[in-house]
Amino acid sequence: MRLILLGPPGAGKGTQAVTLIENLQIPHISTGDIFRANIKNETELGKEVKSYLNEGKLVPDELTIRIVWDRLDQEDCKDGFLLDGFPRTIPQAEALGIGLKERGLELDRVINIDVPKEVLVKRLAGRRVCKGCGATYHTDYKPTKVEAVCDLCGGEVIQRDDDKEATVLNRIEVYESQTKPLIDYYEEQNLTLNVDGTEPVEQLSAQILQALKDA
Repeated sequence: MRLILLGPPGAGKGTQAVTLIENLQIPHISTGDIFRANIKNETELGKEVKSYLNEGKLVPDELTIRIVWDRLDQEDCKDGFLLDGFPRTIPQAEALGIGLKERGLELDRVINIDVPKEVLVKRLAGRRVCKGCGATYHTDYKPTKVEAVCDLCGGEVIQRDDDKEATVLNRIEVYESQTKPLIDYYEEQNLTLNVDGTEPVEQLSAQILQALKDA
């Protein structure tokens, strides 16, 4: 299956992606993971990407599209994939559609996880990440046993720049203005599956998998 996972920052796309790739046996293609790997390795691309993310801005289409197609053309994607974090704009969606058509492929479904803004801000502004091993925590839902110290490796636990409240609000505004139109774009193609992201994780996963099975 060739799927796209849509939803604002903090909607829980990563959590649902894990369940989907395990059940459908397809690779999870996250632009966020690709970007972070480059940032961690301090590549030239990573430095460029970091400057956009730290300000809560989207990475330019041309750069993102090039990264994504390099990944989708790899062998493990020949029987399907789950795209997470791409496309984010109509031009990106059009570029994806053109690329798929050139390869004789098509999308099966676009899953849209909907969550109210106030819930998103609480989820994201409370998120913390270990600088050492990358483990994630939350000040309300999953705090560390010792403040700012990772339970797993003892590394320093920090708030990423793109999780600070002002940046979070900007990220949501960017999403609503530039990415939300994708829902309408794919609904016109009868591809969109809308789900409630405030539902319990396991219940939401079961709902999505059943809908894909029935499609």
